[in-house]
Order: sequence, then structure tokens, then C-alpha cells
Amino acid sequence: MDTTRKVENIQKETLELVLEEFAEEQKSSTKSLNDLVTAVNRLSGKLSSFEEKLNTPKQVNVSVDTKPIQEIVRKGIADIVLAVASQPKNLVRKFQVLLFPEQDAKLFYKVVFGRWFLMLAIMLFITCFYKFSIHWSNNQKEIKLRQLENDRIKKAWNYLYYTHDKKTKRLMDSAYIKGSLNIK
Repeated sequence: MDTTRKVENIQKETLELVLEEFAEEQKSSTKSLNDLVTAVNRLSGKLSSFEEKLNTPKQVNVSVDTKPIQEIVRKGIADIVLAVASQPKNLVRKFQVLLFPEQDAKLFYKVVFGRWFLMLAIMLFITCFYKFSIHWSNNQKEIKLRQLENDRIKKAWNYLYYTHDKKTKRLMDSAYIKGSLNIK
């Protein structure tokens, strides 16, 4: 009973640790995603202000080609968009109990009816062998105890028979005959 509670407590603690780690990972990924969104918004704001400045021409006699700068900024924004898109997605883990496999049914049946059935047969054989050996051991002990008791009775009988007179021997012989007739 204690071991099941311990196992349940360990499972609960493990699940809590995993959930805490998952929550921390989620918080850090959310924070980095928010940072990236903020950076993209700042850059797009700067880009729009930069484009506005470019669209409002100043009285400058020197003409400046802004296309390379625009290409660099567009490339930077594209890199940021790719970085945001390549962020790890939330993993959805699902738990299923399948009675029959979706794929490789032959392998499943080979494992179940081959190995498991063999293991069950071996376990049944070991259990029966254990019960038989315990029963045999107990019978052997009982036989030894009865032999010791019978030996003591025989020694006592022989002692009385050989140490007393003829009258006692006749009584003992008649008791022996009556006892052997009652047994049969």
C-alpha cells in the first residue's frame, strides 16, 4: 500500500516538475517572441519614418541612391520574419490507449501472442513448481516427525517388554494383537 502511494507521489512530483519546466519554457519562448515582435515593430516604424523622409525630398543638389539601403532593410526585415517563423511551436502531446495498433498489426500479434503468452506459461509453470516443492518439503518434514515419534514408541515398548516379567509380556502381546486387529 505504501509503495503504491510512494509511486503515486513520485509520479505526481515528476509531473509537477515537467509541468513547471514546460511553463518556464513557454514563458521564455513567449518573452523572446514578444521581444522579436517589439523589435520588428520598431524597425518597421523606423522604416516607415525613413521612407517618409525619402518621400519628402529636400532641397539637395546631390542625388543619393537609396535603393541599396532599402534592399538591406528589406533583407533585415525578411530575416526577422524568418526568425519569428522559425520559433519553436507549441507542442501538443496526446495520450492514447490503443487496444489494437494502427500499424504493424502482425508485429503486435507476434509480440502479444508469442512473447507474452510464453511468459505467462513460464510464470504458471514456476508457480506450480514452487507450490509442488513447498508441498513436498512439508510432507517430508511430517514423515520425519512421525518416524521419530514411532521410534520413541517402539523403544518404550521394547524397554517395557524386555524388562518386565511374563505376566506383563502376555498383557502386552494381547494388547498388540487387539491393536493390530482394530487398525485393519
